[in-house]
Amino acid sequence: MLAPLVLLTTFSPATALAAAYYVAPTGSDAASGTKAEPWASIAHAQDKVEAGDRVYFRAGTYEYTKAVNTCASQTATVNAITLNKSGTSGKLIHYWAYPGETPIFDFSKMQDDCRVKGFNVTGSFIHLKGLEITGVPQHNNRNHESWGVWISGSDNVFEQLNTHHNMGPGLFIKDGGNNVVLNCDSHHNYDPLTSNGAGQSADGFGAHISAGHPGNVFRGCRAWSNTDDGFDLINAYSPVTIEYSWAWLQGYLPGTKTSLPAGNGNGIKAGGYGGRYVSNGVKHTVRFSVAFANKVAGFYANHHPLALDFFNNTSFDNGVNFDMLGIDANGQAINLGNLRNNIAYKGKLLRNISGADDANNAWSLPVTLTDADFQSVSDRGWDGPRQADGSLPVLTSMHLAVGSNLIDKGIDVGLPYQGAAPDLGAFETGTTTTKAATVVTPSM
Repeated sequence: MLAPLVLLTTFSPATALAAAYYVAPTGSDAASGTKAEPWASIAHAQDKVEAGDRVYFRAGTYEYTKAVNTCASQTATVNAITLNKSGTSGKLIHYWAYPGETPIFDFSKMQDDCRVKGFNVTGSFIHLKGLEITGVPQHNNRNHESWGVWISGSDNVFEQLNTHHNMGPGLFIKDGGNNVVLNCDSHHNYDPLTSNGAGQSADGFGAHISAGHPGNVFRGCRAWSNTDDGFDLINAYSPVTIEYSWAWLQGYLPGTKTSLPAGNGNGIKAGGYGGRYVSNGVKHTVRFSVAFANKVAGFYANHHPLALDFFNNTSFDNGVNFDMLGIDANGQAINLGNLRNNIAYKGKLLRNISGADDANNAWSLPVTLTDADFQSVSDRGWDGPRQADGSLPVLTSMHLAVGSNLIDKGIDVGLPYQGAAPDLGAFETGTTTTKAATVVTPSM
């Protein structure tokens, strides 16, 4: 099957763009909102925009010292920014960084003594692009976490966001369907005051979605140096896809290899319902992704009640590379997972794999892996600068070398590949991924 490697679920948010407005840290909400006379706040911009409009944010720091609502108690939740005005299909509302510039939304000076959402996105058909989001706090230990970005709307696009050093997950999908998280980074998130132990709840990305909201996708995303998990799909009752994404160094005090006992430390925790069996669990898919140097597991099924799909992933040098611990209807441990074309290398290869649907993976074929199978086995450069279009940096690490035993050793699972059969692992030899979206930047 000879075909280009094409990313699925595309979108075209630039259809029918209308007016353009500008916001800057030195602006004024009494101004006209033009490039020469920018507004000062995203809240004012939301009041003025209509479906199809775009708002450009100029470089600089947008500081927040208090939420728009008041803590009713120490366990209540407040919002620094709420985006509740929706666009429409084909006419998204765009909140974009001005090209070549980095607007920083800094919430570290907020003193609200309860849970905090930096961005609370309840609207639909919204497109955030190129924003840096940092410093969301929690000031007491009666809650699990705060959040950099909290999402409950649908049909939104979150592109090239850099969310870091928050006291809880960088980006969290609570509800809503057909949200695309594209080429985003989430790192160095740490929740020292969380009620169930320091580090327990600061994931890079989370999706704990109720039933009836399919179509949420994480694509081209990176999670590193978060104290809990890189990606966490626990308690998600609607299917989620994680693809072309990387996760490393979860479960440690950020910037160190000091283990945090309460931090789970999985690269991609792909399911589960709190260790209990549920009859309405859903299947998630993880494909073309990489996990390494995570404290516990690279890829983890987390007591999921049905087999998840793990296709063409690379896991190396984790506490354990693949752990397929599931749960049956009687609440007993069982090993579950559909694993095809994966690589496990170095570290402990497998745990709870016997009995899972396991075929054409590096460990189940008559091949012996060595460093020579890869162009490089370096753990450096994964956090390097993204390409100009926001896509992942081009590396040689864990890409198959010419003559590797792992080339064309996979099985067709319905995804594009080059050659006689799919390669094993996250990187198909001889292919270049296409853009996941057509984003046309209008004149400014």
